Amino acid sequence: MKSRSRADSPKLKIALINQLAVVLRSAEVHHVKNIAVGKAINTFVDQVNEFAADEGDFVLELRGDFFFVNEFRIRYSSEVMINFDYLTRLFRNLELGTIIIKFGAGANDILQLTEAVIKAPAADPCEAIQQKMSHVSNITVYRLKQVAEEDLLDARKMVKRSYFKAVSFTQGLMHKVQQGEKISIKKAKRMIVSLVDHIIDQEQLLLGMTSIKNYDEYTYHHSVNVSILSVALGQRLGLNMRQLTELGMVALFHDIGKLEIPSYILNKPTRLTDEEWQVIRTHPMEGTRILMKMRHLDFISIRSAIVSFEHHRHFNDAGYPRVKKALPLDLFSRIVSISDQYDAMTSARVYSRTPMSPDRALNLMIKQSGKQLDPLLLQFFLNMIGIYPAGTLVVLDSRELGLVYESNPGFVDRPRILIIADSGGNPVDAVAFDLSEKNGARDYKKSIVRTMDAAKWDINIAQYLL
Repeated sequence: MKSRSRADSPKLKIALINQLAVVLRSAEVHHVKNIAVGKAINTFVDQVNEFAADEGDFVLELRGDFFFVNEFRIRYSSEVMINFDYLTRLFRNLELGTIIIKFGAGANDILQLTEAVIKAPAADPCEAIQQKMSHVSNITVYRLKQVAEEDLLDARKMVKRSYFKAVSFTQGLMHKVQQGEKISIKKAKRMIVSLVDHIIDQEQLLLGMTSIKNYDEYTYHHSVNVSILSVALGQRLGLNMRQLTELGMVALFHDIGKLEIPSYILNKPTRLTDEEWQVIRTHPMEGTRILMKMRHLDFISIRSAIVSFEHHRHFNDAGYPRVKKALPLDLFSRIVSISDQYDAMTSARVYSRTPMSPDRALNLMIKQSGKQLDPLLLQFFLNMIGIYPAGTLVVLDSRELGLVYESNPGFVDRPRILIIADSGGNPVDAVAFDLSEKNGARDYKKSIVRTMDAAKWDINIAQYLL
């Protein structure tokens, strides 16, 4: 039986991308012929040739928001996130799509590539890089490909269908629990696996769906949204497929205890009394009881019960339910706590008809870093959804009005938007625009001046995002 080569290892592919970022970042700080840059290049050359000895070539391609190595999509962990984000931004800025390095490439080849990239002009940088590399036989550079509009539309339809199927399934599942009927964990798991697959392939599209809130079906949308946000955050942390599925499951059930709260309290349109808040605060414990009574108690049921109990406990051991002796919170509980808080604050509910704007919600969450929320996980969450999350209404320097439909992993402050009003404030048919686009020089075509509250302007976000 043929043994698996190291080139097949995802770790080597990740190491190659990470080391290329190290080379280029070092060259930005030092002169390209500095000793530190030379050492970084030598390490990269060794890695490339180890990989290419089995694969023939090292092919690095940026497609959408993800890097591919020899057609293998790379999922990266927290340890290399900074370098991956740097390289993504660099590729986009320089309009680089693919770099192919042949087996036998030497340090001088990589040095020339480094110089070409670092010294690329503002005007048509990719063309300049291609010209400089045209005489280097071991390296070929190709321009960044734009995602076809029809492919994007097909992906949107698929993600939208999966999202609403998940909401419908959750509604049916909660109804069965209320009626005391058995629920199928296997069916729930299949639904979560489908969401995990979409998050892996189309993270930003699915994150965009979580900005669509439904006042009348808050509980079901909230459960699915928290599941999606949690899985997306888990992916950023480097969790594997099994762990992501488990995380999605426990997040889906985090608020199941609210089924035991009297509807007159849950649906009360006015301010809750202290006594009513005490009843609301029993839902973590009620959720734990429901989950522990499930037939065929398994690992997922037990961990769901733990997360149900802990998701309102704070990073600093405050929160509720109160415990005699505080133990470290489960990782999944800390993840779900962040997702739960963000989605709840940005949703309209019975006692809070006006949702909070995404950017204001994030600012409040930042103030709770290290108190209510795990500071490291919160930083990953902020990097994931961007400074301007989906659903944020923005005013551009052109005086046009835009609605963020997805964040831009390569540029946290330059999301992708829909322009919904002209400079005179007149509504227009929504036009998609990527704020990372440049006008040929270093200047960006359009930039955000400030944010506005979509709810106060009575703008129906779902009208544009569905």
